[in-house]
Amino acid sequence: MNKPFILVVEDDTPIRKLITTTLETQGYRYQSASTGESAIMEASTRQPDLMILDLGLPDMDGVEIIRKIRTWSTLPIIVVSARSEDRDKIDALDAGADDFLTKPFSVEELLARLRVSLRRLQYDRDRPHMDSSVFVNGQLRIDYAAGCVWLQDEEVHLTPSEYKLLCLLAKHVGKVLTHNYILHEIWGNHPYDTPALRVFMATLRKKIELPGHPKLIQTHIGIGYRMLAEQ
Repeated sequence: MNKPFILVVEDDTPIRKLITTTLETQGYRYQSASTGESAIMEASTRQPDLMILDLGLPDMDGVEIIRKIRTWSTLPIIVVSARSEDRDKIDALDAGADDFLTKPFSVEELLARLRVSLRRLQYDRDRPHMDSSVFVNGQLRIDYAAGCVWLQDEEVHLTPSEYKLLCLLAKHVGKVLTHNYILHEIWGNHPYDTPALRVFMATLRKKIELPGHPKLIQTHIGIGYRMLAEQ
């Protein structure tokens, strides 16, 4: 079975070399691009499994690239950028990026983020062959048809808002969802804010995360939340 094919979009030669060498040592196939125009062309013609994208390209802002690609593809996109402000991360994630890694970074963290996104990709590819009315992630099981949630074969009683939150995170397992995205998807124009979302998320976690087990929901401080895919 072929290793995933990764498109690396980075105009800084030393960083591009670091990323591609790391991918090569791990057995990944890859192609590189140094401009936004070439990135979009490579993404459309080579159909990579995942893109690693720098935001500060010479001809086009990375957020614009994400928006363009999202008009025709669900290609997983990991942003690797020197921009460290929460606003930059939120803009990229709201545009459709799956994850955001700030420079400087360790190759170990890059590979970990890569594995998370590839697990989500594999899950999405396998889902049509699974019972679409049931979601399973480790000890967690959601029966969408029945509107029930189970943890280690015991039913978990959730409020309507907690259930909606859980289903939204499950739908995008492995992907960081911003506070604004979650608030809009769950409550629309209702005047809930980020502090209220934190309260709902805290009560949800108490019900679905087992003591001594890995956390299912990961917090990205100032940005949002992600459901982790369990092995």
